[in-house]
Amino acid sequence: MTHFQQMSSPSPDLPALRVEYQALLDELREQPGVDALDRWDALRRRLYTWQSLAHVRFTLNTADEEARAEKERVDQLGPQLEELDNQIKALLLAPSYRAGIDDSYGEHLGALWEADLKSFDPVIADDRVAESKLVNRYTELLASARLPFRGETLSLSTIPRYGLDPDRGTRREAELVKWAWFAEHGAELDELFDELVKLRTEMARKLGFDSYVELGYLQMQRVDYGREDVKAFRAQVLAEVVPVVSRLRALQTERLGLGSLKAWDMSTWDGDGNPRPAGDHDWMMEQASGMFDELGPRFSEFFSVMRAAGLLDLKSKEGKAGGGYCTFFPDFDRPFIFANFNGTAQDVKVFTHECGHAFQVWSSRAAPITDYLWPTYESAEIHSMSLEFLTWPWMDRFFGAEAERFCWTHLAGALAFLPYGVAVDEFQHRVYENPEASPADRHAMWHDLERRYLPELDWDSLPYPAKGGRWQLQRHIYHHPFYYIDYTLAQTCALQFWLAARRDRGDAMERYHRLCGLGGAAPFKELVRSAGLRSPFAESCLSDVLEEAAGVLFD
Repeated sequence: MTHFQQMSSPSPDLPALRVEYQALLDELREQPGVDALDRWDALRRRLYTWQSLAHVRFTLNTADEEARAEKERVDQLGPQLEELDNQIKALLLAPSYRAGIDDSYGEHLGALWEADLKSFDPVIADDRVAESKLVNRYTELLASARLPFRGETLSLSTIPRYGLDPDRGTRREAELVKWAWFAEHGAELDELFDELVKLRTEMARKLGFDSYVELGYLQMQRVDYGREDVKAFRAQVLAEVVPVVSRLRALQTERLGLGSLKAWDMSTWDGDGNPRPAGDHDWMMEQASGMFDELGPRFSEFFSVMRAAGLLDLKSKEGKAGGGYCTFFPDFDRPFIFANFNGTAQDVKVFTHECGHAFQVWSSRAAPITDYLWPTYESAEIHSMSLEFLTWPWMDRFFGAEAERFCWTHLAGALAFLPYGVAVDEFQHRVYENPEASPADRHAMWHDLERRYLPELDWDSLPYPAKGGRWQLQRHIYHHPFYYIDYTLAQTCALQFWLAARRDRGDAMERYHRLCGLGGAAPFKELVRSAGLRSPFAESCLSDVLEEAAGVLFD
């Protein structure tokens, strides 16, 4: 078993790669066959491994010059590698080849490739490199934050533990320190985003689109739904979920014993503060091993390999990028999980979430082609968000007697997240539909959306977010345009898995395993149907979930 520290993948030589790709193209033109396709896919897996390793090592230490240089090489070569792949995809989508591809891999593969071809042309290659540089600057800027708090120096990843403190004064002070940093760096963050918006808009226009919205959807490979479906889903959340969350906020105010909620109260659900894990990182890993052993042999093998091969980096460290993610190293058939534990219940949620991603790609690692290792993003988030709920029976391992209270806050937070998630999505639509808007205009857009979707949010004495600056903390807005709606679509599905497990856990787990094994072999709505779930785009898709949740949360 190769340990993560020993994993390596050579930085590619572009001229040699061009020769290799040309040979594959020539062979496919003259005598198309499985052998050439397999060699092309093996080449893609090798490059994918190199890109993933470079990304992980950069985010583990954004101050590491060697790691930064390799990440910049990934960003520099990325568009050129995409161009080489697209030449082969274009050939295989020609009428004389397409039927064979559909027969061998299903029609979904061709649909994915069509989206890839429409969303890239060499004319935007330099723009894509420039985009990556701007995103890296944002990552490094947030990772460099040093927040002085009561004799400690914290990061944006570690200060949230004080934002969840049972003491209201501590929560308020932590929020003041955090947003003071954003106020200090707000102009730079605005400038970075303004450059990104204009750059992305220019790329879209070069490719013949009216706005970046169309290009953004294609880059997300959304092949079976569009912006009108998403708009209708947002409206459904506004009509059906926001009133339930307003009831939750009223109950939260009562449980906290407050006259009114302020922004620093919104994530704390009762006067005792949110439950916290009963031990440190190493203790939690032992608990997790026991949990996965009891979940069954497939989970047990998966997690044993992850631990033994050093494929979990979960501690917050100096220079480490914020957030959490899961990636995959195809040449080693192994996922990797990145997170920033901070001593709060969020550690358990992020951990089970990223393990859901990792278990899915572990389950589909034998996919016949690289494109099917992962599903598209909204489908991928079903596995992660669902595992958060499907591991509830083992929360006593992490929280002891507080497990039931954790599950209550988790469910409450899951519902409260939906309005915020759709607000992020609508914000991005407004931004890219109005690319000439000023930074002040964008802050006003966000402020308006907060009032619409989060009516109880009161920033009080926090002037920077009060004027509409909260969105700058949401990394996806800078990194992955239009990604965020995927979490809300997947949460809608994950809540259905929660309900299914309450009614028949065995059946729910069987459906979950089957969904993971499919990987990316079908588009979103088809994968949802295959798991026996209702599409988020269906009318009243959350009605059963909301009724059940109300019984749990309000009784």
